[in-house]
Amino acid sequence: MMRVLGIETSCDETGVAVYDDEQGLLSHTLYSQVKLHADYGGVVPELASRDHVRKIVPLVKQALADANCTLDDIYGVAYTKGPGLVGALLVGACMGRALAYSWDKPAIGVHHMEGHLLAPMLEDDVPAFPFLALLVSGGHSMLVAVEGIGKYEVLGESVDDAAGEAFDKTAKLMGLDYPGGPRLAKLAAKGESGHYRFPRPMTDKPGLNFSFSGLKTFAANTIAAESDDEQTRANIALAFEEAVVDTLSIKCRRALKQTGYKNLVIAGGVSANTRLRSSLAEMMTSLGGKVYYPRGEFCTDNGAMIAYAGLQRLKAGQTDDLGVKGIPRWPLDTLPPV
Repeated sequence: MMRVLGIETSCDETGVAVYDDEQGLLSHTLYSQVKLHADYGGVVPELASRDHVRKIVPLVKQALADANCTLDDIYGVAYTKGPGLVGALLVGACMGRALAYSWDKPAIGVHHMEGHLLAPMLEDDVPAFPFLALLVSGGHSMLVAVEGIGKYEVLGESVDDAAGEAFDKTAKLMGLDYPGGPRLAKLAAKGESGHYRFPRPMTDKPGLNFSFSGLKTFAANTIAAESDDEQTRANIALAFEEAVVDTLSIKCRRALKQTGYKNLVIAGGVSANTRLRSSLAEMMTSLGGKVYYPRGEFCTDNGAMIAYAGLQRLKAGQTDDLGVKGIPRWPLDTLPPV
């Protein structure tokens, strides 16, 4: 039996969880800083770091209590080492490394996007390797061929704004509160299709990279040119959402054809979008494959995915030294295999 304490502090959520390799997820605690950053319309890194400092110790205690664990029951500690906001990362790294040292346990720094990529493994129905992963969040959009844990080939990624970033920025242009992505999707649900046609960027040229900056600009021009009544706003929101979903679906279909894979994983905050899930599920059914994704609470940042990913690497004998490191930029395909 191996139990791992996982700590996530890469951005604006403080997440702590305990995962057992036989019993599964034993506890999962999370504190979101949404209200803290709402007045600023986005994440303020210094405020995020300070709030992680305030919340992390109580959450660790809560996670251990909820799992009915003491330090003797914990095999090792996993924490997010990157990518992310460096100040926020260092809070989790300091906590994780200090706990491991004081408890005389091994520690491992986890890649944040590997955590998202493996989040569907927290569910009962898990994908078999190999599979294609679409990772879509506020900071990242990428397509990854996954042969196994640590065996990743990045097939395409965003050359400018990530999909989640484009959602948030467009929502802000529409006067929606932070976090804008979910609010824009809620507004889009009231929209009527066919009133506006937004471009599907980079789908008319070969390759698997994404670009959402121009789509955001197109949205800005459309918003400025149209009336501000609620139905018009909803129609614009829907047109924008449809463009993002179609773009992601087209690229996924192209990547599946290129790899020959039959399983698709979608993860990251944008994977909670119901229109995206429906579109990809319909596509995979037509292709004779299957789509997998984590439940809603594990789409956004959380400690459970870090505990799971860390456990896989600790089981393989991988550990980190006593250094405390936060890596703001960290290519996913540089990770060692398990």
